[in-house]
Amino acid sequence: MSVPLRLQDARRLAISCQHLDGPVPSLGQGLREVLRTLRCLQLDPIDVVAPSHRLVLWSRLGAYDEQELANLRWKERWLFDYWAHAASIVLSEDYQLHHGMMRRYPDAAQSVSMARIDDWLRANTDLRDAVLRRLADAGPQPTDGFDAQAAVAWEGGGWSAGRTVERMLDILWNQGLVLVAGRTGKKRLWDLADRCLPDRLDRTPLPDAEIVSRAAEHALRALGVGRRRDIELHFIRSRYPGLRDIVAGLVAAGRFVPVALEGAAADERWYVHTDRMPLLDRIVDGDWSGRTTLLSPFDNLICDRDRTARLWDFAFRTEMYVPAAKREYGYYVLPILDGDRLIGRVAPRLDRRRGVLELEGVYAEPDAPATRAAAERVAQAITGLAAFVGARRIEHHDRLPAGWREHLVPALDGDG
Repeated sequence: MSVPLRLQDARRLAISCQHLDGPVPSLGQGLREVLRTLRCLQLDPIDVVAPSHRLVLWSRLGAYDEQELANLRWKERWLFDYWAHAASIVLSEDYQLHHGMMRRYPDAAQSVSMARIDDWLRANTDLRDAVLRRLADAGPQPTDGFDAQAAVAWEGGGWSAGRTVERMLDILWNQGLVLVAGRTGKKRLWDLADRCLPDRLDRTPLPDAEIVSRAAEHALRALGVGRRRDIELHFIRSRYPGLRDIVAGLVAAGRFVPVALEGAAADERWYVHTDRMPLLDRIVDGDWSGRTTLLSPFDNLICDRDRTARLWDFAFRTEMYVPAAKREYGYYVLPILDGDRLIGRVAPRLDRRRGVLELEGVYAEPDAPATRAAAERVAQAITGLAAFVGARRIEHHDRLPAGWREHLVPALDGDG
């Protein structure tokens, strides 16, 4: 028997489970709690406004203590960098879940590209040993701190073309033999994994079924509400072998609660984690409040574009690789979350030299509220972002929604 679930309540549950509801917590509160819920923060080199992981935390915590995050990564080793649904910051307590990938990478049977990596690795055991020996003897090293040579050069295209040491480090990272020990600017410092993880860590290998079961529970808690395909694409994306049977087992054990989502097709099976049912009950009873904020393009709430369209009727695609003349909104676009709705998007760019947050455009969805209150909420979110990234003022061009322009412009200019 499935529990009936209104679409609005499903949205609110998803938002609450992502710590995007209610007022922003007081400074210094909640960082570990947020990280424990999300389980991963995507790392992305694009720095148009701020790195994605910083924006994800800002959306939830406001002006959080960035030194605390650095301490959790590089001093306490409570976090480490690894591959989740993308290159990410992950929890050290989840090491056993990520070890499932480490112990079989590269899986030559998985794909042609994996087989090619496996062949290259086998041909370059001397390079592998030289990299590991250099780290063992000299400690943390930047990527350019190795002078070892490959017996067979890596001939791949894209980022790895001709970068044999970098390619080897990437493979050893995926295998969990080396990890990022710190950063100097944007440069990663590599070291042996054993020196980058806390001593207290449980490294006992888990059976695949246990990994999938634990990861699926983490994913559904973070999603709030989801289908099996949503779980498959969240957290340790595409690393859920046997998920169908495991979900069935979690339902039978009372860990996953089937829900009948409003408007869902007959063959759509949605679930809520039993740990989230008390929260859902409060939401259904009307005990919920939202906030207005901007989301990173890679925010955990919207990283699955199809699910975003399904729950919020919000079509979102990044246009970074679209020619400028063909972009609909802009190079770097942040969706606007307003309560339980995605009502628009902002295309910002930080001019660090001038200390200016430039708005290439602000866009409202066709059904967004064209009210003074909505415009002022959006302006407050934009000015909050500007303060967070250190911009002293905001410059906006003429691409502003007609329904918000009258009240948005004075608020952004500080005259509202």
